[in-house]
Amino acid sequence: MADCLFCKIARKEIPAKIVYDDRQVVAFEDIHPQAPTHTLVISKSHFATLNDVGAEQEGLLGHMMLVAARVAKDKGLNTEGYRLVANCLEGAGQSVFHIHLHLLGGRRFAWPPG
Repeated sequence: MADCLFCKIARKEIPAKIVYDDRQVVAFEDIHPQAPTHTLVISKSHFATLNDVGAEQEGLLGHMMLVAARVAKDKGLNTEGYRLVANCLEGAGQSVFHIHLHLLGGRRFAWPPG
């Protein structure tokens, strides 16, 4: 999608602190971090919400999770713990309508997250 912020980052039209990049996904640091570590893992393919993803994207979604775990390990979060968040629609907190995971770590998290 031409005007999507995350599509522009994936195409390198907007600068970002990229920590991982392959043919399917890009991971970069959030510009408004909610934890000491706050990295976004986005698909290079545009899907506005998880509601727009079909069974044919199962591999992509799994790859996003594995990349998030790899980045967490690279950042040393794999021993103390980290949180992955995927918001779907505005009511759940989605503000950029392009599927993505938030990788959060470096502090203790409460439950429920609310």
